[in-house]
Amino acid sequence: MSTKVVIKQSTYFDSVSLMSLSTKANQIEGVEQAVIAMGTEMNKEVLRNVGLLTPELEEAKTSDLMIVVKAATDELCESAFLKIEELFKNKGVAKGTSDIKYPTIDSAAKSIPEANLAVISVNGAYAAREARKALDNDLHVMLFSDNVSIEDEIALKQYAHEKGLLVMGPDCGTAIIGNVALCFGNSVRRGNIGIVGASGTGSQEVSVRIHDFGGGITQLIGTGGRDLSEQVGGIMMLDGMKALDEDEATKVIVLISKPPAPSVEKKVLDQIKLCKKPVVVYFIGGTEESVVAAGGHFAKTSKEAALKAVVLAGADESTINKRALNIPLVEEIRAKLTPEQKYIRGLFCGGTLCDEAMYIAMDKFDNVYSNIQKNPDYKLKDLHVSKEHTFLDLGDDDFTNGKPHPMIDPSTRIARFLQEAKDPEVGVIVMDFILGFGSHEDPVGVMLPAIIEAKELAAKEGRHLEILGYVLGTDLDSPKIEDQVNKLMEAGVTIASSSTNAGLLSREFVVKGA
Repeated sequence: MSTKVVIKQSTYFDSVSLMSLSTKANQIEGVEQAVIAMGTEMNKEVLRNVGLLTPELEEAKTSDLMIVVKAATDELCESAFLKIEELFKNKGVAKGTSDIKYPTIDSAAKSIPEANLAVISVNGAYAAREARKALDNDLHVMLFSDNVSIEDEIALKQYAHEKGLLVMGPDCGTAIIGNVALCFGNSVRRGNIGIVGASGTGSQEVSVRIHDFGGGITQLIGTGGRDLSEQVGGIMMLDGMKALDEDEATKVIVLISKPPAPSVEKKVLDQIKLCKKPVVVYFIGGTEESVVAAGGHFAKTSKEAALKAVVLAGADESTINKRALNIPLVEEIRAKLTPEQKYIRGLFCGGTLCDEAMYIAMDKFDNVYSNIQKNPDYKLKDLHVSKEHTFLDLGDDDFTNGKPHPMIDPSTRIARFLQEAKDPEVGVIVMDFILGFGSHEDPVGVMLPAIIEAKELAAKEGRHLEILGYVLGTDLDSPKIEDQVNKLMEAGVTIASSSTNAGLLSREFVVKGA
């Protein structure tokens, strides 16, 4: 076995680019393992854990780029490095964008006076400093970086609030500003519905369903997942609501989050009372009474949130295809499962998609476990061992520390999928496949060999394994959603038409005695 190390001093690439390059490097023929990362302590720890940290790498600075390749022979290592160099050369720039590079935010702001937003994706240790520079230059900020302290988040958002600017993040993965998707996002038509979301894939799902129902988006403002915590106080959700309320193009506002801290929820509801426009509230696991009392429109699911928004925006509900649940299909699948096949296993790239399916299951089952369960009694003690009904957010820090997010590299869930597929008590495995900007170019294709293998193994053992897939995307996305869906169907996967329906179908498939 041979290992080759190259350190490129003072060479910076953002984390999204490096994750994508690492994924492609690991697909090079003959490569057993490849890591392309900045020389941070966290990345060195990852290398240490997999036995690839050398004294040379120990000395790398945070501004240095580390490239490590492990292969069977020296020749294969050298060949892989040549191909990795080609990947860097061909990384390229998006069509229609400038390839001019600026060394600092200050120089970029001076050179492009018409710019009004900065997207920041640097190491978390430096992210707050760069965000502050952007705010000093009167730029709104989308802060993709994570590992930013909550103290820095509060300070940045308070400063932005005073200047009348937005700080979307930290750890904000999704936004659509001026009909341009930033970081992870989908191609949706322009319309008259605005979204403020403290949830990345939840915001993507609602925007996609609005598109599916014939509506469109003005702006999708991400806040970062901690914005509605007690400490942060919902600063950006409140400012986002006010901005959309003042926006002439926006006729309806949708709010998306996991349940906020009670004091923050009160602030949000008080702001709804002041809004001139209808406000749809989708707080996962939330209750209806307080929302209605504030004059808002409560939605229990992402699909319901999108439908209510489109109708409030002027659509004729009778003309909308609501993608009703296929009851005959439910009966057909139930009949295929043995009495022992009682459990759901959810393997999700999207945290909110996981949460929605989990809460839907919890409406009927008590024994629902997860790595993101709020109830400590039902939080998995061992992440590597599922228990009864288990829903995993594979994009959570538990699984992504030092590894690509599964939306960029879905292969990280393959081993877990095969593990779950062997369990004779599992009736259905449900998975999401997320299309759009920033996501893997063929998320279904990565999983297909494992799906076929699992189906064949179950058939040999005389049991039916129900695999349920949901493809999050629109007809404008790349790769084409139709092609992705067809690949799954050809492999014997049942297709759900929405995140909500994925949760409902997976639950109903395993209900016994119904």
